[in-house]
Amino acid sequence: MKLLETIKTKVTATAVALWTWILAKAVEWKLRERLIALWGKVTGWWARLRERFVRSKVNAKLQSMTPLGRRMTIMLCGVFLLLGLIFGFNQLKTSLIKYFIAGMGLPPATVSTLLVNSSEWQPKLTSVGNVRAYRGVELSTEIGGLVQTVPIKSGMDVKEGDLLIKLNDVSDMAQLNSLKALADLAKVINERDRQQLEIQAISKNVFDTSKADAKSKQAQVEQQMALVAKKNLKAPFSGRVGIVMINPGQYVNPGDKLLTLQTLDPIFVDFTLPQSNAAQIQVGQEITVTTDAFKDASFTGKVTAVSPKVDTNTRNIQIEAQLANPDKKILPGMFANVNIKLGDEVKLLTLPQTAITYNPYGSTVFIAKPTGKKDKQGKPTLEAQQVFVTTGLTRGDQVAILKGLEEGATVVTSGQLKLKNGTPLIVNNKVQPANSPNPQPQE
Repeated sequence: MKLLETIKTKVTATAVALWTWILAKAVEWKLRERLIALWGKVTGWWARLRERFVRSKVNAKLQSMTPLGRRMTIMLCGVFLLLGLIFGFNQLKTSLIKYFIAGMGLPPATVSTLLVNSSEWQPKLTSVGNVRAYRGVELSTEIGGLVQTVPIKSGMDVKEGDLLIKLNDVSDMAQLNSLKALADLAKVINERDRQQLEIQAISKNVFDTSKADAKSKQAQVEQQMALVAKKNLKAPFSGRVGIVMINPGQYVNPGDKLLTLQTLDPIFVDFTLPQSNAAQIQVGQEITVTTDAFKDASFTGKVTAVSPKVDTNTRNIQIEAQLANPDKKILPGMFANVNIKLGDEVKLLTLPQTAITYNPYGSTVFIAKPTGKKDKQGKPTLEAQQVFVTTGLTRGDQVAILKGLEEGATVVTSGQLKLKNGTPLIVNNKVQPANSPNPQPQE
């Protein structure tokens, strides 16, 4: 209760003091005299207006009307006057809103920026290709048979002519020995007939028959030797064999794929480039190859052949390059990244690719241009200005700028989709877009 009494007392005292101050100020400012003077002016203006209306022709016409007509006319005039006031108020409100919005200007946009600098740029072409063996084949036999021996192991390096798989050839060897005996006999008979022909003991016809028979028997021997040779699968060239899955005692059919043989050093890389780059590619040009299997290693080689025609479906030209592979790290079928150097290094202005806006009518960027004014903190204010640029080659996250910008200009790198000329800028460079010339995948 004491607290309520205290609050009531203080509020009453405050109200009395405020009223006393208002009365004092009213006397000091002479509010009563001013209000009386203003009221006198208003009443005088109203009296003159009323007197002028009484003497007007409008009042005379109103007085000549019936009471009901006079009331209806006054009511209609009042309604039209009210509608006019409402319409005028709405128009005034719309005009004031447009005026204040125009005075506010464009809302500021938060962007990130970057100073344009020049860097050393190695002109090059990039492509992706497939690794292909210098020589590679899936080996098979021309004839079927039972596997007798497999003298090789998986992943073994062999030389040209080494025996890889031997089929059972016992019956064929017996047949070969039989044919050799017949061939030797036919040769002996032919030699005897030659001696008898010299002494005219036999006719020339008998000698020719024995000679032809000897040649026939020798041909049969050679045919049988070829058949025996087909049952001995030998390496057609030096290389490395693949996974051997053939075992002794297994029967193989003609044409079955038995194993693979690949020459790994040197090795080829096949890749394609657009037809627009055909003039920049020549035989003997140096290339650099990287693979995902060996991320920290690069392999150099040279272009060995350029296809004489362009693919009509893709409009690309096929290119073959040869690499030295002494450690035999690169394997056929691998995916490879190919870089082709074009001339010496040059200095070019570079920007992140996110800073470029590509349009049908050209490529543009926004630069942060000083307005010459300062904000509340005393910092120079910036506004966006759109400029056209000519872009060149790309390198990782970067793109080369050939025309349209000067070194040292401040370019908007992110947030430019909401900009137009004259937009005020708020710079926030806490987060920058990727700008690496050689980006690496994040794991």
